[in-house]
Amino acid sequence: MLTLLRKVADGLIQLSATIGGIGLIFEVILILADVVLRFFGSPIVGAQDLSQMAMTVVVFGGMALCDRIGGHVAVDIFERSFPHWMNHLANIVSAFLGAAIFACLAWTIYESAKLSVMLNLATNIISLPKQYFQWGVCIFSAITAFAMLLRGIELILGGNTYHRKISAQEAGS
Repeated sequence: MLTLLRKVADGLIQLSATIGGIGLIFEVILILADVVLRFFGSPIVGAQDLSQMAMTVVVFGGMALCDRIGGHVAVDIFERSFPHWMNHLANIVSAFLGAAIFACLAWTIYESAKLSVMLNLATNIISLPKQYFQWGVCIFSAITAFAMLLRGIELILGGNTYHRKISAQEAGS
């Protein structure tokens, strides 16, 4: 059962990271085009709105992958001073705490998206509806919460799956 959940989580992590990567490519192309066109006196109308909304996709799309590979900022100055069991317990607590934080974030953003729908909120320049991006952040946060919860369970069950190391072949593909 845990293996199936891990496969599902890894698939969702890969999907969200891919969407975040597409958002990053869009962001780079948009900013490059805006800078070049601004040089010629005709900047892209709404580039700031598009850039801000794309950034939500980039940041939250990659959050679950960041946790999976151990990319979050960690302060480990006391790690060598503590016994192994205490470091292991800290990893378990941090996984569950992170899952709770991202679950609360997903819920809060979901409630905010409902308000955006009700009030018809949109970006300032090109009136891009905000709720779609809020739902995206909500889904990305829920995926991250699920992945962190699963990591905490795996740590409790003794699996040494704190962070999956990426091989050089995977990093290149």
